[in-house]
Amino acid sequence: MREYSVRPNKDATAWMVKIEDVAPETSFDQKDEAIAHAEEMAKDKAPSRLLIYNNKMEVEEERDFS
Repeated sequence: MREYSVRPNKDATAWMVKIEDVAPETSFDQKDEAIAHAEEMAKDKAPSRLLIYNNKMEVEEERDFS
């Protein structure tokens, strides 16, 4: 199962979409835009999981796609 994540950069000025917790795939100014992009990618590569982090780097939400 592939794992995608949406995380803030270190000063929370941008949101990064990562695949398998490696280097960022894409960067967005808005968290909602990053989530929408990551969700689309995760749905296309199901089964997969999307982890969404808050600005304190804590998992805020987990979504599974099958």
